[in-house]
Amino acid sequence: MFVALRSPELTVVIEDVGAQLASVRNVRGTEYLWQGDPAVWPRRAPLLFPIIARLKGQQYTLEGKTYTIPTHGFCRTAPFKVVEQSESRVSFRYEDTEETRQVYPFSFALTVTYSLEGNCLRKSHQVENRSEGAMLYELGGHDGFRAPLEEGESMSDYAIRLPGVEAVRPYGMDGENMITPKTASHPLPKGRMPLKPSVYGLDTIILDELPERRALLVDGADRPRVTMEFPDFPFLGVWTAAKDFDTNYVCIEPWTTLPDAVFAGRGLADKPGIRTLEAGARETLTYTTWFD
Repeated sequence: MFVALRSPELTVVIEDVGAQLASVRNVRGTEYLWQGDPAVWPRRAPLLFPIIARLKGQQYTLEGKTYTIPTHGFCRTAPFKVVEQSESRVSFRYEDTEETRQVYPFSFALTVTYSLEGNCLRKSHQVENRSEGAMLYELGGHDGFRAPLEEGESMSDYAIRLPGVEAVRPYGMDGENMITPKTASHPLPKGRMPLKPSVYGLDTIILDELPERRALLVDGADRPRVTMEFPDFPFLGVWTAAKDFDTNYVCIEPWTTLPDAVFAGRGLADKPGIRTLEAGARETLTYTTWFD
C-alpha cells in the first residue's frame, strides 16, 4: 500500500513496507528520490532498525547469548500499519513479533511519522520500549536521492556540502567493511565533497563531530537541491554503490550509532553511540529534508 502526502510544492509517496519513501516530486515533475534499479541498487530509502549496517558474522551478544540479525536489521522489509493519516501527515507503526524476538529480544513499538509542509518533509521516529528491562537499539536513515536531477547534467556535477567543513576525516574500513579508526584528512576543494566514497578508497564515507548536523546535495552551480538536517543523529553516512559507471544517486544517511568496528566489542552494548531506553520509556528522533 502507498500513501500520498501533498503540499503546493511537493507530492510525497510513502510505502507501508518499511514505512519508506517511494517518491518525492515537485510541481515541475522533478523526481528527487532514487527509484531503485536492481542492476545498481534496488532500494530507495530503507529504515535501519534495530541495528545499522552489518555486524561481523551478522552476530552480536547480549547477556551471554549470541544473536544473528540481518544487515540493517529487519524493519526495511517489515509490514507497517497506518495508524494516523491526513493530507499532509501520516504515521506508520511496527511492533515486535515472535520472529523479531528471535533475533532482537525486546518488546517495542516503532512509529514513523512523515509531515509535509511546503517543500519541507519531516520524518520522526518514536521508539517505545515495552520490555520489562532497558532496551538497546540503533536507528538510521538511508535515503537515496537522484543525482543528477535534471537532463543535461551528470553525477560528477553534484557534490555534498557540509556547513563549516573544509576537510573531512572519515572512519576507515577493513576488507570486511568493519569500521577502523580515522586516519587521513581530505580537504574539500571549494567545500564540495565527492558523492562517491571510492574517491577515498571507502565503501561508505562515515563522519561525526560535524559543526552543524546538516548536509546539502548541490548541483554544478552549487545550488542546494536537497538539504537534510539531523540534530538527533551524531553520525552521518554518505554512500553509493561502487560501480565502474555513474550510479546517478547518492544516499545521505543520518545514524544514531557507528556501525560495527574493529575497536568495539561483540556485545550490543559495546557499539559506539548505542542508545538505551528504560522500561516503559519512549523517545523521538527526527530529521528534516528540504527539496529545491
